[in-house]
Amino acid sequence: MTATPPALAMHGIRKAFPGVVALDGVELVVQRGEVHVLLGENGAGKSTLMKVLSGSVRRDAGEIAVFGRSVRLESPRAARDAGIAIIHQELALVPQLSVAENIFLGRAPARGGVLDMARMGRESAALLTQLGANVHPEALVESLSVAQQQLVEIARALSLQARILIMDEPTSALTERETERLFETIRGLTARGTAVIYISHRLDEIFAIGDRITVLRDGRNVATQVVRAADRRELVRLMANRDVEEFQPASARIIGQVLLRVEGLSHGRALHDVSFSVRAGEIVGFAGLLGAGRTEIARAVFGLEPFDRGTIFVKEQPCEIRSPRDAIAAGIGFVTEDRKREGLVLMRSVRDNIALPILRRLSTLGVVHDRTENIVAEDAVHDLRIRTPGVTQLARNLSGGNQQKVVLARWLATGARILFLDEPTRGVDVGAKQEIYQLINELASTGVAIILMSSDLPEVLGLSDRVLVMREGRIAGEFARADANAERVMACAVGM
Repeated sequence: MTATPPALAMHGIRKAFPGVVALDGVELVVQRGEVHVLLGENGAGKSTLMKVLSGSVRRDAGEIAVFGRSVRLESPRAARDAGIAIIHQELALVPQLSVAENIFLGRAPARGGVLDMARMGRESAALLTQLGANVHPEALVESLSVAQQQLVEIARALSLQARILIMDEPTSALTERETERLFETIRGLTARGTAVIYISHRLDEIFAIGDRITVLRDGRNVATQVVRAADRRELVRLMANRDVEEFQPASARIIGQVLLRVEGLSHGRALHDVSFSVRAGEIVGFAGLLGAGRTEIARAVFGLEPFDRGTIFVKEQPCEIRSPRDAIAAGIGFVTEDRKREGLVLMRSVRDNIALPILRRLSTLGVVHDRTENIVAEDAVHDLRIRTPGVTQLARNLSGGNQQKVVLARWLATGARILFLDEPTRGVDVGAKQEIYQLINELASTGVAIILMSSDLPEVLGLSDRVLVMREGRIAGEFARADANAERVMACAVGM
């Protein structure tokens, strides 16, 4: 009797780019109805392997078989025709189009030669409801938060009814409730025989949803294990080739004077009478479900979004902030949740990105000297342990963790003493997360006031001195570090 072939068999996959071998004989076999987790640090080869599978990068060598049939995946269209769909970590949506138009982009249904908008709306609404997404099909994508856009990206992939579904960090901007809803969808897909390749740096998710794990390091296979038999610490060691603590507890710090106080901040339906304060050396974490208002607070205080009412005090002095320039002048920095679109200029160097907000300070009679820029950038690279061949390296060529460090370096170069961090470890591997956690603690130890917004609840609980819980645009509760735990925070977030 002939054995049923696996959903996917990749053998001897090799891909080299100038100066680097990204994949060196990688093997990956995924069974039907399986959630196969792909683990590895940034730069291990995971994304390149998935780009080969999804047709956006051509392999140099190796064989690929889909349900027992050899395939040549030389374009994204060829991959789709083979029943393969991918949910990218870096969102690939068209901001100016509606949610429904994005979900059916390139294959919109038509009646009599005219786009069937009603059908697109109905089918999009059904997919979004399945994911528990509170998003209207007619809303423009550019008006959505990163988390909502993530759900639209997932809905688009589901609409393809793929037999092999690649999920690259699908929950990186989702809260616990949205993540569980996604897991229910994944379980439904695998029950129908769909093979899911799941990439995540969140180990809790892997043990909740995965069946088997393949670990990559430096473009090569390290191990393949059954999830239920895997050891968390051993997996981290396999990825990093060293022992790494997944979470680092907050260090003891001296808490100083109040650096930022916000009173009665309100904006439309997004924020309602929000008041809080943060002291020098203190990390205040904001938790809450998707759409609860965390990001809106940061954007309002930093001058990116207007607010209807409220007062901002910096060092107990009223401070009028109408633009990011006003916020920077007041010593406020903001690491946004979307570092590639809002945090970095990807086509510019590490040096240019770090120096960008302080060019006026570095210039003489309007001329910026390279030597001065180099000194500032090199000091930041050293202090924040940014891994780069040099300060002239393009930001787009760095790993996610090192890109995030460059964003941090930029704000520290401005002398910011109040720092908003919105999803600071989104899409960052375990080793780089640990380094960023250490940096956050070090910054707080120097007297920086840090406001941490994160959908990763263990991250909030592990780093924060106090936790504020948002619900429907309001602060619904506050917990001291000693009193905060996952059950209490989630109960507060959902109104229990």
